[in-house]
Amino acid sequence: MRLILIVLIVLLGVVAMFAIQNPGVVTVRFLNYYADTSILIVIVVSFGLGVLVGLLPGIPTAFRRKRRIRELEADLAAHRKSESPPPPVTP
Repeated sequence: MRLILIVLIVLLGVVAMFAIQNPGVVTVRFLNYYADTSILIVIVVSFGLGVLVGLLPGIPTAFRRKRRIRELEADLAAHRKSESPPPPVTP
């Protein structure tokens, strides 16, 4: 988890350096909409959307994993209740 966080921070730093070193105004067009905006904003928004789209496929797996963990914990609790207590130790 730490490695992923470090890689993400480094990648974000590289994207930020690229955006800062390339100032300018660009026209963004989509269908009938257009806007003149800074290339910095375009790069950061594109990066954020890319990260979001990259995370989307993992969401169903995370939900399935959490549900399976809850099921296994419930099974373990039921199993522990059904076990008889250990016999007392007599000295």
